[in-house]
Amino acid sequence: MDKKLSAYATRTVPRYTSYPTAPHFGPDVDAETYVDWLDALDPALNVSLYLHIPYCRSICRYCGCHTKAAVRDDPVYDYADMLGAEIDLVAERLGRRRRVSHIHWGGGTPSLLPAEPLAMLAEKLATRFEIAEDGEHAMELDPRTVNAALAERLKAAGINRASLGVQDFTPAVQEAIGRIQPFETVVDTVEHLHAVGITAINFDLMYGLPLQSVDDVARTAEMAASLSPARIAIFGYAHVPWFKVHQRLIKTEDLPGALERIEQAERARAVLEELGYVSIGFDHFARADDPMAVALSEGGLKRNFQGYTTDTARALIGFGASSIGQLPQGYIQNNPDIGHYKRTVAEGRLPIVRGKELSADDRLRAEIIETLMTTLHVDIGEVATRHGSDAAAFAPTFDALQDLVRDGLVTTDGSTIDVTATGRPFVRLAAAAFDAYLDAEKARHSVAV
Repeated sequence: MDKKLSAYATRTVPRYTSYPTAPHFGPDVDAETYVDWLDALDPALNVSLYLHIPYCRSICRYCGCHTKAAVRDDPVYDYADMLGAEIDLVAERLGRRRRVSHIHWGGGTPSLLPAEPLAMLAEKLATRFEIAEDGEHAMELDPRTVNAALAERLKAAGINRASLGVQDFTPAVQEAIGRIQPFETVVDTVEHLHAVGITAINFDLMYGLPLQSVDDVARTAEMAASLSPARIAIFGYAHVPWFKVHQRLIKTEDLPGALERIEQAERARAVLEELGYVSIGFDHFARADDPMAVALSEGGLKRNFQGYTTDTARALIGFGASSIGQLPQGYIQNNPDIGHYKRTVAEGRLPIVRGKELSADDRLRAEIIETLMTTLHVDIGEVATRHGSDAAAFAPTFDALQDLVRDGLVTTDGSTIDVTATGRPFVRLAAAAFDAYLDAEKARHSVAV
């Protein structure tokens, strides 16, 4: 069985934060398309917002994000001005203040924004949109950059949830990934945030890192849980040096093998569940009283470009270079080149470079994949009927799942599919069976576990 699990773990599949996935976006969806979609957006719909800040003080060796190093603040100031201008362009197109239920600042390191541009952008959002008082307003933080003054600025900007990049507390692993961040640094960050009333805190951990052992992952999970974060995500390191050239600084021979990655992920899961965290999907955990655990129990858990989420808005508007948005008609993505992005916005144009308009089949498969990824269960017949389709069309897909069924990762009964406890880490493989684009996929993905 170890051999079989190892073979499954080394398959490469998308993470399914969207369907179709980003490699299938194309230039046929452009700025004019986006304008039409914005014009058609139902005024009664809630929207959520994503702001991308593509700067860090230095680039960690494991990083797979769209970001670049900025040792000075000048480029960050310039970028913030264009981000504000893009917010104005979209808001003017929408024509009225739309109600916002979720805001997420990602990167990069969004907290690198100096005080003035952070306050400017927060005020612009509050002016241009109607932000729900009970909404989630989250920002990703590098604990090495957080002090008492920054915590105060975040609170003033309306941030009520912080996501901290922790990764691993083992000194040798931190040295190997180029991110020296002692446990005490994270403790200080949590205390600074708590002091200003930001108590909803997420930790991001990683397994599969260079020189990392199973015991390292388990110990890091225990240490992280000792600080009582509301949510903990444990991501598998994706070694893609052909795409992120700085990852070439990581020696391939220092990386754990497939079976060890599986054991790392499962030991972390066991530790966190024993400490009272609820398993969410295949890589998230939440305290039982956290809205994410509640959403799971009530059937309202969703998945978007930030991973598992409680955000149920049907419209996600992305701002910033490389950001992806989703409207009822499909997906749109901004130019990832920061220079081109800024020049386009400065000219008063929306910086869309590609996207994907959804077909009826796309919508059907997207719901199947999201349901399977969030609940580990899906009734194909029920979903197909809701979309005016016939579950019989998926008979070849059920045939394709038989290897997973034979090896105890999935069970099927009529038109239903359930992912087993053993199969939970491999749920992306079950989802991939419904991906109509995957056979033609030319992009290289990360391994399944």
